[in-house]
This record gives sequence, structure tokens and C-alpha cells, in this order.
Amino acid sequence: MSKRALVTGITGQDGSFLAELLLDKGYEVHGIIRRTSSFNTQRIDHLYQDPHTPGTRLFLVHGDLDDSSSLNTILRQVQPDEIYNLGAQSHVRVSFDVPEYTGDVTGLGTVRILEAIREAGIRPKFYQASSSEMFGRAEEIPQTERTPFYPRSPYACAKVYAYHCTVNYRESYGLFACNGILFNHESERRGETFVTRKITRAATRIKLGLQDKLYLGNLEAKRDWGYARDYVEAMWLMMQAEKCGDYVIATGETHSVREFVEQTFGYLDLDWKEYVEIDPWYYRPSEVDYLQGDASKARRELGWEPKVGFEELVRLMVDHDMVLARRDKDISGHATTTQVA
Repeated sequence: MSKRALVTGITGQDGSFLAELLLDKGYEVHGIIRRTSSFNTQRIDHLYQDPHTPGTRLFLVHGDLDDSSSLNTILRQVQPDEIYNLGAQSHVRVSFDVPEYTGDVTGLGTVRILEAIREAGIRPKFYQASSSEMFGRAEEIPQTERTPFYPRSPYACAKVYAYHCTVNYRESYGLFACNGILFNHESERRGETFVTRKITRAATRIKLGLQDKLYLGNLEAKRDWGYARDYVEAMWLMMQAEKCGDYVIATGETHSVREFVEQTFGYLDLDWKEYVEIDPWYYRPSEVDYLQGDASKARRELGWEPKVGFEELVRLMVDHDMVLARRDKDISGHATTTQVA
């Protein structure tokens, strides 16, 4: 009998890659999606079939991390073997604008799931998507599972709360509950408001004459960037371990936003200084200057290794966004021709 997994945030970057991985491993996958006035399932549309089709193993159900009732109902109906909590208000800069909402969904949302598990009396394994942003103004470099947290945003504060609640439920109720402290991980499916995808999307459009400028904030912030597909494999490996624990997932390399820009524009034979301008609006009220992870524990205990390096990651994202930019140019050219005619 196949395992049954429940995934929050299944329509996001990580959720879509995780759904692919779980389906490839024979899981039955249930994803929680919010009810909105428009569809937001583009990242998983290639996986989805009509739930009434024989052999279907991906099912979507409406629910929300701010609604305990829906979570309780879903857990009783699905009876999952594994729960991956990837849902959140995950944009750090936006968390300063909506701190209460961020705390409710990103922080309390985790507690609502843990409580639903406890109240339902079921014993699924639970994965909490923790974040390197919890280290904030890190007290040591590189950061490990033992590095103290120093959150510098409402998002990071909410993630710290969720992290400790996961540990607390593990120790208080004997749950298999683990935290994956994932450092920045990007991909061609990254949201376009996140800085890496914003850069690759804009650079390809500039290359084709569809855009003139790219506006960014702090170019000196340094991050440990990996590939999202590699990182969801680490999530799965944590859930297969005999003993649960908390793991840093990172490449061990750090690059600045400036380096990401240079790599992106250089790959397109463009001088980034001609196109990039600084807009103070994109600065955070409190900045996280330097993050670098040490994933030695994950390597040792899980056998996990990152496969995609920094330069390959940038090229992968640029190549993908160039296809989109060419499509945009074809559409705009066709529209212009039609209008003139």
C-alpha cells in the first residue's frame, strides 16, 4: 500500500517539486490550497488529473492555515502518513508590511496543524519548513543546528516560533516532528517578486528589448543559494530517518546579490551597470547581511548532498526565463502588427 502525504503550500515552488518527488516514489499526495477568485495552480498543472480518473494519486482540497476547522477536517479525512508544512507568507520584505498576517499564517498556522494532529489522535510524521532567516544577524559563520537564532523580520520571528513549537510537540507528545532549516533555494519556479527570479526575469527581458531597467535594493546582502529540487529531496530524507531531528540544508557557499546580478547579466553578454538601479524602497527596515550554512549533519546522517552549484543554478533560471521573454516578445510583436493592420 502506498504512503499518503499531505502538503501545505503545494502550489508554491517547493510544494510543486515535492509533489513531483512524492508521486515518483509512489505516494498518494493530498495538497491543501486556498480558495481564491483565480487559479494559482500553474506549478502543478502538469501533475494534476481529474480526481475521478482511475489511478489518480494527486488530490487538492480547500483549506487554510488560519482556519483550524478546515485543518482538523482534512486530517481526519486524509489520515496522512506524512505531513509537509510548506505553506506560509514567505516574502521577508512583505512581512514588514503585513506582520500580523505573517505571524498568524507562518507561525500560528504550524501550531494549528500540530494541534490537529494531537487532537485527531493520529501519528503521522511531520515536517516543518524552517528558514535560514531565523539566524538573522548570525553570531557565527557558518551557521549550524546549534547556532543561536537572531531573527530580523516578522517572517523570521514567526519561523522561530514555529520551529520551537515543532520541537516542543516532539518532546511533549512524542511526535515524529522535524525542522528543515533550509537556506535560500531558488529555481525556475521561484516567484517573480523574489530577488533571484526578479533578476533573471528582468535580465532576459532587457536582452530582448522588452524592459529598460531593473530596480533592486541591497546588493551586498550575501546568501547561501541552492537549487530547490535538491532541497525537497532533503525534506523527504528527513522523513525517512529512523530518528527525527532538525537539519540545516545548505550548499556551504555564499554569494552576494551583486554576484547574482553579475553572473546573470554576464551570461547574457550584458553590462549590468547600464541597467540596474538602486531603489531604497527595496531595503528592509533591518537587514540580514550574511548567511552561510553548514549541512554536515545532513550529509552525515541523511546522505544528502547538493547537486546544482551557483553558476549552474543561475544559468538554469536564465535559460528558462529567456524562453518566457521570447514568448512575451512574440506576443507583443503580434499585437503591434495586428494593431497596425
